[in-house]
Amino acid sequence: RDYMMNTNTNNQQREERGKERKTTKMKRTRQFTHLGGRKASTATLFAATALALVEAVNVSDSSAPLFPASVEMPFPSVTGPLEDASCDVEQLEQANDSQLHVILAELMATSYFRSFAVDLKQKCPLVAWDRSTKKEKVDQSKSKEEPEESCAGGLPEADAGAEPACSVDVGSPFGTSVGGVGNMAAYPSDSDSEVGGDDAEEFECTGGRDELDEEAEPLCSLTTDESAGPFSSSALHSISEQIGTNNRWESESQQNTFAWKQETDPVVEHDDEPCEDDSSAGNLPETFWLDICSEIKSGDGMSIVDLQLNPERNTGYNGTHIWNAIYDENCLAVDTMKSEMCYEERVLYRLLSGLHTSTTLSIAKNYYPPSKRKGRVNWEPNPQYFIDKFSDHPEHLRNLHFSYVVLLRALKKASPFLYNFQISTGDTLDDTTASLLLRRLLDTSILRSCQDVFSAFDESLMFKDQDSVMLQENFKGVFHNVSSILDCVQCQQCKLHGKMAMLGYGAALKILFTREDLIALSRNELVAFLNTIGKLSESVREVPMLTKLYWSTHTRLEKSTDTPSSSEGSSVAQSAGIDSVDLLDSAVGAISSLANQGMIDVQAEARLVKQAFQRNPELMVLSKHYAGDLRKFFNFLPNIGGAVGDSARTEEPDAIVVGTGLAGLTATLNILDRGGRVVLIEKEHRMGGNSNKASSGINACCPQNSTYGDDLDTFRKDTTRSASSSAKPHLIETLVDNSEAAVNWLKSRVGVDLSVLAQLGGHGHKRTHRPNQGMVGAEIIFHISRAVKSYSNSGALKIMMDTKVESLIRNDKGSVIGVHVVSTDGDNSTEAITAPNVVLATGGFASDRSPGSYLEKYRPELMKMPATAGEYSTGDGITLGSSVGAGLVDMDKIQVHPTGWVDPSDPTNPGKVLAGELMRGVGGILFNSKGERFCNELGTRAYVTDKMFSHDRYYNESKTWNITRDIPVFSLVLSSSAAEGARKHVDHYLNKGLLRKIEGVESLANWMNVPISDLLGTLRQYQRDAKTGHDEWGKTSFFGVPATDLSSETFFAGTVTPVLHYCMGGLTIDKYGSVIDEDDNVIPGLHAAGEVSGGVHGDNRLGGNSLLECTVFGSIVGKKIPIKSARTQQANRPALS
Repeated sequence: RDYMMNTNTNNQQREERGKERKTTKMKRTRQFTHLGGRKASTATLFAATALALVEAVNVSDSSAPLFPASVEMPFPSVTGPLEDASCDVEQLEQANDSQLHVILAELMATSYFRSFAVDLKQKCPLVAWDRSTKKEKVDQSKSKEEPEESCAGGLPEADAGAEPACSVDVGSPFGTSVGGVGNMAAYPSDSDSEVGGDDAEEFECTGGRDELDEEAEPLCSLTTDESAGPFSSSALHSISEQIGTNNRWESESQQNTFAWKQETDPVVEHDDEPCEDDSSAGNLPETFWLDICSEIKSGDGMSIVDLQLNPERNTGYNGTHIWNAIYDENCLAVDTMKSEMCYEERVLYRLLSGLHTSTTLSIAKNYYPPSKRKGRVNWEPNPQYFIDKFSDHPEHLRNLHFSYVVLLRALKKASPFLYNFQISTGDTLDDTTASLLLRRLLDTSILRSCQDVFSAFDESLMFKDQDSVMLQENFKGVFHNVSSILDCVQCQQCKLHGKMAMLGYGAALKILFTREDLIALSRNELVAFLNTIGKLSESVREVPMLTKLYWSTHTRLEKSTDTPSSSEGSSVAQSAGIDSVDLLDSAVGAISSLANQGMIDVQAEARLVKQAFQRNPELMVLSKHYAGDLRKFFNFLPNIGGAVGDSARTEEPDAIVVGTGLAGLTATLNILDRGGRVVLIEKEHRMGGNSNKASSGINACCPQNSTYGDDLDTFRKDTTRSASSSAKPHLIETLVDNSEAAVNWLKSRVGVDLSVLAQLGGHGHKRTHRPNQGMVGAEIIFHISRAVKSYSNSGALKIMMDTKVESLIRNDKGSVIGVHVVSTDGDNSTEAITAPNVVLATGGFASDRSPGSYLEKYRPELMKMPATAGEYSTGDGITLGSSVGAGLVDMDKIQVHPTGWVDPSDPTNPGKVLAGELMRGVGGILFNSKGERFCNELGTRAYVTDKMFSHDRYYNESKTWNITRDIPVFSLVLSSSAAEGARKHVDHYLNKGLLRKIEGVESLANWMNVPISDLLGTLRQYQRDAKTGHDEWGKTSFFGVPATDLSSETFFAGTVTPVLHYCMGGLTIDKYGSVIDEDDNVIPGLHAAGEVSGGVHGDNRLGGNSLLECTVFGSIVGKKIPIKSARTQQANRPALS
């Protein structure tokens, strides 16, 4: 399936100029053409691409036609088998849309993968000319196809005085940061105009001769092709040689690209290899590929960039000559007389073309900058630019798909290395999330469902030629040269994204061509590798998005009458083929969609349709630019006088939900599924709260499953026993009776795997559900947040992150009707939001040790105790509820969990990672400092904690903890069989350094610092108790008992300590989640779910009941909130991808 190598006038001119420059290395030309050698018409090829890709888009409004009826059905183009790979384009897009893209997007947002180290101060390796003696002049005439290199001077529609788009954006939270965005946008232009003339003054290169030996070459000189080693840049040599021959640059644009005014080190030559080297014998060292990224240099200019703050977008920089140099560099064949690419050269070419395509797509998507003058708040796309770049070249899109497949193959090969990769930034929650997402990306279930995609490229087919050694050397050499060319980019943001992508490519090639046991990536290489995969994933999705936007305002394929250039100041792409009928069709279609989704009422729909038929010019203009984005179209409608009336303009959400833990997300999703509208508010930068940390499972009694003999009455009794004297029967009954429905909803609606059943402490039966892979809390939050976010584009959901609710708004009847919020991301802006219902789901207060905190007020003796809750657990919702008269209950009931891990590298840190009941449920044994057991490990949290505290004399006498005493520590030990029952958790804790693998009981005794005889005696007694089924503390269930031969047993041990874990107290609620005031009356419009509410658990919460409470009461609240009837019947739940 070789590419057909065509030449055109432009290529022939380049070849002639190359001969004139006496370049000894063959300059093989290539034009991007359609595979198979046939060139179809522009309209046929691209319209086919458009239709094939857009049909795969999940359009939220199926009633609105994607193409106008007048568009002819074209023949398919970018579909079917992907050349040089064993999968179809459709398979790749399906895998990307269904699983890969959403995981990659979440992964790239974590702290670890958004921080990239880059040196933007490296200079172009083309040695600079010294102009101190003579000043160079260049003919100012140049072709229109080669606009002058500039940064943002011609960025379309930028406000006067706006910061140049190429400028560095400093201010990342990740340290010294460079920012901004980058692009090298233009594909090589169709003509290369000669620049210069008879009056061009010759200039001389002094090369710093005053500092050199007499016989030394000037520093600005370059080694010729004859003497250059295999790793010298031929493209840059050609440019230098052309200048030396003609005493002029080819164009001013070329001069501005490469003529740096500061001297840099000359290109380093490589001596000829000795004949006896391994490569001459047909072998290369196994470490040959490990330095493929070495030319992506770093030095004193190294900085850390926050990639999330600096997405790739239009900067106004024209990188035509950079891309020309890159493509000229791609020449690998040993036999230079061959006119077609070898397989290896074709692979590298397609990778470079795929990167080029991805960059251009990013520019098209983010083309027009925010502008107060134009009324743009965000960056906006330019679909016409997309058409102009790709309508004649659909094969570029195939190269994008091919590049994605190559990197996915590298990802699969690197799975063993990456699966347990240690991610550490200091943010425990964020690192855990990143690790979970990385493992999810690598998980066998995903690899299996996308198997054809991950295995579509076969790297073993490369370098099979008899000259494979030289091919490999040349391949790596070309990659090095291309990497060095990127230092010639003058736009810093462009250089940032170019160097990151090349480092990502280099990491992928290193993985593909290196033996698996030798694979090793630096942090920066891993960050670049995953971000490059994410970049290609996003680009694959941008094609149908831009295509859809184009066809939303066109009835036929049209090229721009004046193709927009990133360096020309054209404000809007001028396109033909749009008449008033087309705009009317777009306007009425958008109005119909708004009505179908319940965003406007019948009266507003009638007014809008009337104005559309009257060709209201304001409505026509709005339809032309925003009919493809219903949310913006709707938001801008009030600017048209009398268009929608007051009903749409003032429509408010059905509910405001405060908090994005499981309770808040459950309430939100239930409201949205019923056709409601929600404003979801979170004071942190990430969703999930403490629900993200839950590790043991979620309880549910499923009576139809009689395998373990469980029933609702037993579950109620276990929960009531744990709640003790503070039990609230009506709340416990609600919790237990709805448990089965809650877990089934998480499985069926949210899509969480809860297939594993376990028994935790305090439970009489196995009823705790958890996933087969990963941590239960993180798994649930990942899936439910994804389900909630699927409503983001429908207009039904508004998410406000980094926003704190300062107060509640009440009307004169005492009903809660909204909130006052303040932004926490730095600008401190405030806003009032109204809704007939407010749901508080803000969690507890276990981490607030400030003066006057609830902890100090109700349990001052616990102020110095460590906690597992995040630092954001400060009781905000309780304070909000109290401000409007809400009652409080059980505020002194603060659960101390018996087992929080003590990190040996940071033992005094007040924040601890929970060692959940699961670790004891599978057979973990607790030991004191003497090597003795002291409790039934499967007892309730309160029971085990009491047994731990009882080691302190003062507590044993008073049953009250003395704040001046040191918190005791204990050993938690699992046998090899117990560890298998919690393998994912054990691996997770091992990677964090919280657990340690120990071989043999003697080594365990040494680690615990106890006599071996004492520890042996304890373990032998435990083995005997397991056989009889009973011990002195009443334990009757024994799992994971250590092997008979303790000397060869493998143990997993860590240090644990009691920690603050959960607040049973909070706002008083009824069984419907309504907040009750101090006089036992319902506060209209105010609801609560999750840890912010009190009374559900009484004195002590059973393990696994927290996630259950969040799901049960979140669902109850979400299902009871009234939904405006105008939208209820039109509710259309988005499909989960």
